[in-house]
Amino acid sequence: MSIPHYRRYDLNLLVVLSAIFEEGNITRASQKLNLTQPAVSHALARLRDVFQDQLFVRQGAAMVPTPLARQIIAPVRTALQSLGSLTEERTFDPAADRRVFRLALRDVFESSVLPPLMEQLEKTGSLIAIHSVRTDRTEIETELRRGSIDLAMDIPFPVGDEINQLRVVRDPLTVVARRGHPQIAEGNLSLDSFLAQGHVMVSSRRKGPGIEDFELNRLGLRREIKLRCQHYFAACRVVSQTDLLLTMPGRYAQVANLAFDNLLLPLPLKIPDLDAVMYWHANMDDDPASQWLRGRLSAIFSDQPT
Repeated sequence: MSIPHYRRYDLNLLVVLSAIFEEGNITRASQKLNLTQPAVSHALARLRDVFQDQLFVRQGAAMVPTPLARQIIAPVRTALQSLGSLTEERTFDPAADRRVFRLALRDVFESSVLPPLMEQLEKTGSLIAIHSVRTDRTEIETELRRGSIDLAMDIPFPVGDEINQLRVVRDPLTVVARRGHPQIAEGNLSLDSFLAQGHVMVSSRRKGPGIEDFELNRLGLRREIKLRCQHYFAACRVVSQTDLLLTMPGRYAQVANLAFDNLLLPLPLKIPDLDAVMYWHANMDDDPASQWLRGRLSAIFSDQPT
């Protein structure tokens, strides 16, 4: 016999049924449930009406289950356990839980995020896997909404109310030049020298100015772009073999130029530092795994020197 449709009764009645079956006594069942005896008796009356069966027959002080009660107790307990699991506090153990996190990262963030993150996961023997994917900035909000990515990092850009964001770091722009550059004496770079050189610009866009060009335009100045490419590492290598200059985020410049003997110089322009922002969907706000990931990434940037 199947349990009657849930809309016909209060699901709390199943808790009472299970308690009476387990305790075999109305008094002990009421104590177990922290209810009064009349309340438990009233619930039993409602159960009898729903199931059209006595369910329990009094024999002295004991409540003996009927054949129907014995038949339905297993599915009742299974249902209660399933309901209980839905309301249990969600937890996440990065050392034991198997999970794949998909992060939308540009190369400028990959070199800062992935090495320390993977080092920590390896040390703890974690089962977590990280997939870094390239996502167009115009698609980040859609991908977060779909759940195709768990988190994104990028510069500030407009997003809807359902996308949460957190600034994790501010990074000054740095000029990269080859060591021994004939126009840069003793590591000093003036604005005139900056403008006199050819430049490398890194962008995934096919056209359009860089951040520094907006300030130059405001001052009535311009620089000459000799090379426009997609990746900073390639640009740093070009700079190491030419007299071209490259302007890039300072933290990434320190990492990308470890393979080269390039100079890192202050940008001779007053430009606000770049903000690096973490984006995630609001429905992941209370998810323990997402909270762990956001906390780990925030800590990584806090631990890195400026």
